[in-house]
Amino acid sequence: MSKTFIPAGYEPKLSLYETQAAISLIKRTFQDRLAQALNLKRVSAPLFVEPSSGLNDDLNGVERPVSFDIPAAGVDAAVVHSLAKWKRMALYRYDIWPGKGIYTDMNAIRRDEELDNLHSIYVDQWDWEKVITRDMRTMQTLKDTVRDIVRCIWEASLVVNGRYPKLQTQLPEDVTFITSEELLALYPDKTAKERENLFVKEHPVTFLMQIGHKLSNGKPHDGRAPDYDDWTLNGDLLYWCPMLNCAIELSSMGIRVDAETLDRQLTLANCDHRRTLTYHKMLLDGELPLTIGGGIGQSRLCMLLLGKAHIGEVQSSIWDQDTQRKFREARITLL
Repeated sequence: MSKTFIPAGYEPKLSLYETQAAISLIKRTFQDRLAQALNLKRVSAPLFVEPSSGLNDDLNGVERPVSFDIPAAGVDAAVVHSLAKWKRMALYRYDIWPGKGIYTDMNAIRRDEELDNLHSIYVDQWDWEKVITRDMRTMQTLKDTVRDIVRCIWEASLVVNGRYPKLQTQLPEDVTFITSEELLALYPDKTAKERENLFVKEHPVTFLMQIGHKLSNGKPHDGRAPDYDDWTLNGDLLYWCPMLNCAIELSSMGIRVDAETLDRQLTLANCDHRRTLTYHKMLLDGELPLTIGGGIGQSRLCMLLLGKAHIGEVQSSIWDQDTQRKFREARITLL
């Protein structure tokens, strides 16, 4: 049985064709504002990389990439999970200066993803990365960047509401910051996801910081690969979704590891074998620029701004038969 559900009394506020037009409006509007706010230039990005490069994102370390051989090139390739490492290498290759960065459309296949209202095997997000100086590797830089992104989302919501008055999605302009350890102290008897939901319900836009290290209960709040985010300078941007009565993670981002932090986190995560990969060797040798970056979910942002109950209403993917049946019976179209 799938975990998909249709909220009681739910009816889409926009028709199928209005939805498609609104998705286009959201994507154009938000990415333009993001590029301006963070000083980013659009670039092309790969759908797949060579595993030996070390450029693929390992997420929680257990997800299997979709792999295939390329006979004409004599190599194997893996569909990206995200572009966290590729972007940093691109900034090095393009010789981008501090204060400037890049963004791109990232499309991925996550074959092991559980399917529900918020999760699909198809991932679409804006991946962005920006060069910073060493004195900018601070919590203040992280928070200021989060505030810029939150304002871009708020401004996009105003544009969409203006075009489609029947929506009137109300999003706060401000964001609350809290660390994963502080959240644990508030709700010590709850699971990580329960803690998020309880807090974000009271603080509808929350940036949950410092994810990756083990907390005082001996467990990390959530899994994080050791080789892109600095676990002391990262976090998830969470929005409360009244439609689904839960928090939605719209973005995972952070100041990236430097050589010292990478060295420490590889050991903590028992991933010392990665030190020989091209990307990791360059980073440990100090060849790659210091950066901040993240990913922002395109389909989830569309869900939130359009008041949708399922991610399949704003993206085309493959769903289990139970999910298809539920939406067919409710006469709601999955794209």
